Amino acid sequence: MSQRKAGLSRRHFVGTAGAIALARFDYAETTGGGNREGDDMEKPGVKDGPASALFAPIVLPGNTRLPELATAALSAELRAHLASAPSGDCVGWGVPFSVGKVVLADSEPVELAWTPVTAPWLVFMHTADIVSPERNSDGFPTSPRGDHRLGEILAEYLLKYEDGTETRVSIRRQYQVGMVRQPWGIPCFEAVAHRKPCPTRTLSEQPREGIGWGGSQTLVVQPDLLPWTNWLWAWCNPAPQKPVTGLRIEPKAGPIILSAVTAGRVSSVPFRWGTRHKAIMRLPENEKFEAKLSDFGLSRHVQLDLGQVISTHPRMIYPEKDWSSTYVNKAPEISTRQLLVEYAAHPEACFHLPNGTKIPAAVLRKGTEERITPVEPATQRVSLRVIEKESGKPVAVRLHVHGPTGEYLSPAERNRIPNAFWYEDWSVDYVNPGSHYCTYIPGETTIDLPKGKVYLEISKGFEIAPLRRVVEVDESTSELVLTLERVLDWRRRGWVSADTHVHFLSPPSAHLEGAGEGVNVVNLLASQWGELMTNVGDFDGRTTFGARETGGDGEYLVRVGTENRQHVLGHISLLGYSGRIISPMTTGGPDEAALGDPVDVLLTEWARQCHKQGGLVVIPHFPRPRAEHAAAILSGEVDGVEMTSWENLFGGISPYSLSDWYRYLNNGRFVAAVAGTDKMQASTAVGTVRTYARLPKDREFDYESWKNAVRSGDTFVTYGPLLEFSVEGRPPGSRIAVSSSGGTVDVGWRVASVTVPMSRVELIVNGTIRESRRVDPREDEGHWTIGIDKSSWLALLVRGHYPDKPEIVAAHSSPVMMEVEGSEFFAAADALTILEQVEGALVYLDVLGTRAETAAYKRMRLLLTGVYRDLHNRLHQHGHMHRHHGVTEHDG
Repeated sequence: MSQRKAGLSRRHFVGTAGAIALARFDYAETTGGGNREGDDMEKPGVKDGPASALFAPIVLPGNTRLPELATAALSAELRAHLASAPSGDCVGWGVPFSVGKVVLADSEPVELAWTPVTAPWLVFMHTADIVSPERNSDGFPTSPRGDHRLGEILAEYLLKYEDGTETRVSIRRQYQVGMVRQPWGIPCFEAVAHRKPCPTRTLSEQPREGIGWGGSQTLVVQPDLLPWTNWLWAWCNPAPQKPVTGLRIEPKAGPIILSAVTAGRVSSVPFRWGTRHKAIMRLPENEKFEAKLSDFGLSRHVQLDLGQVISTHPRMIYPEKDWSSTYVNKAPEISTRQLLVEYAAHPEACFHLPNGTKIPAAVLRKGTEERITPVEPATQRVSLRVIEKESGKPVAVRLHVHGPTGEYLSPAERNRIPNAFWYEDWSVDYVNPGSHYCTYIPGETTIDLPKGKVYLEISKGFEIAPLRRVVEVDESTSELVLTLERVLDWRRRGWVSADTHVHFLSPPSAHLEGAGEGVNVVNLLASQWGELMTNVGDFDGRTTFGARETGGDGEYLVRVGTENRQHVLGHISLLGYSGRIISPMTTGGPDEAALGDPVDVLLTEWARQCHKQGGLVVIPHFPRPRAEHAAAILSGEVDGVEMTSWENLFGGISPYSLSDWYRYLNNGRFVAAVAGTDKMQASTAVGTVRTYARLPKDREFDYESWKNAVRSGDTFVTYGPLLEFSVEGRPPGSRIAVSSSGGTVDVGWRVASVTVPMSRVELIVNGTIRESRRVDPREDEGHWTIGIDKSSWLALLVRGHYPDKPEIVAAHSSPVMMEVEGSEFFAAADALTILEQVEGALVYLDVLGTRAETAAYKRMRLLLTGVYRDLHNRLHQHGHMHRHHGVTEHDG
């Protein structure tokens, strides 16, 4: 794992929002948006959004005031939360209320009279006291209605008309009214809590108190577990033409508190909203988008009265006309003037804009001059299948779908708004850092699409041609079948792809993402992060998920290993070993181990143990941290060094990583090149950069054969282009003996790409470019004949880029080692820098590292000293003097 992350870093998260997120999930969290007892939003005058002009409060002639309830014969719990009871001018669900004097009806009927009002709806804001469960002597409930007396008639409301007639309505528990503090799982069937549901943002986006980390990831709050809950019940007046002049409350089974009544002129239940819709909103010239939400989940740009704005974000602008010809993963432009607004609303709801403008949601019109224009709703349910041309069978893929206004369309069982923050969501989604949303499907899914043009993007790794397609959807569309074609044959030629470094996903999720990206082997790494352990329950030291022996087809595999780490000395990935987990997984304190943990094991020792248990050893995100991994490589305990992408989809293989790898090759230390993403969030795709390793012709693919292929060194790493490279017909990883007189060698190569267009291939000899030529962007091959007069390593480097991106190192092979008799691999400057890393590890162990018990400390120091002296002596043998530091100072 590296410190490079998109969005909120792990260290920043733990130090800020993470501290808040560790709060216990309780009443405070379920109120949402920071809403908890004592917060301003639960004090008098609660307004959860703008008020609808279709409602008008009735002046209620109450018989008491809220503070006076403190001395009434009510439960202690109700009286304890009186300060949270809404009062004054309030708005709930878009309905305005005026809470002044309230009505307490306990044992005797209460008569109320008000100015006659004619309306089809009256909305009551009322609540019931808390009832205590009744139990028999054995502790079991005595009432068949349950602890909270489901359906019990709490009171009768008699509505009085001006003509002297009355209408009687029964007020039943969990139907028209609920308790002032309603436990979870005890909903009301006809009434809603006085605050409407609202969106929220993750703590990483908007840190705040009162909501837990997990709860914030739901992006929604249902505030019906408040310290004090009034219940809003809408009564449909059977005689809407007759003025209503008052109300008689007849309590039947306990006290009821009526806080307010409001008259409304709507055509249907005001609390029943429609399904989700979307619209495009144009911002004024002087208004910039602000993502922050209020404590009630309200956007400053647009609000709804009888409904809720679910989300607002800048519109993604994709190339409609050129969609099919643009490359996969090309991110959209992000509009600065248009917002995509998603909402749910009552048919008579209105949008409220900051300048006071009100726009009825039901009559949005398309047009360039309109502030808010509708987006075609996604109501056509479609079965989507992606098949492979050769077999005709469904195949796992990465999928992106959007509608005509750039709105992301997710399958029914996938996130509509993927979370791309570190260690926050392990769903099978991918978010290109440019806000291009994708997901993974096993070849078949169900998706709701709008009628009209729909834009699809489908990909599956580096050998299958990706596609961008536009389809027309109408009312007859029930199924879409798309076909992918394998156009490169590297897999059939014995090459197997792998990601050596993935975190946090479950094994089945890693299997789906690996298959969707065409990655044959996903190495899922358990580890420790301070006091956090991840994926340790997935490690058993024996199971390869997806293998034939575990019920898979054997083509896509997941194996759980470990990334063992020390903050200064370095990290090391232990892949595919058997038996018990190699622990401790981290040492030496933050930010990898827990505070107070000693440095009691070295990377080199972890590596040796991994090899004893049959595993593969890789230095992850090479070369950082630059320290003790030098000793592990010099000791011969490392099988591969990892080129890492993280979320940088277009960054290419780091020249810094390559140059440090070259230092070891220049000194004769062959280590294969491998690649891993260090995936820790949805902004990194499995296999963004990947390893290709070639199996022997007589060996079938399984996890063991893959490990052996990496050990052989016949590998290359790539962001897309595929290659084959040989020297004198021998593959990477080979050692070729050459006589002392040297000679000429034939270098052959072949390259091809269906993703990143290639621009140039280069022959690297001992870390420098010996040959270079431009290539066809899609497929090319060639050879060079070069002279060798000293021991040399040779490797192939491929450059490439998309039309709108800078050129990158897109692929690199492992080397062929040419050993000229009498010529030793040696580069003094490189050897010295390697020596200084070992020396630094020794100094850290002696000076700063939390000291382990004496025997462990001496054991580690002896190992490092031995490695240091071997290289140190080699430098002196070649006549290279160097400066010594501290613990390595000596005479001569």
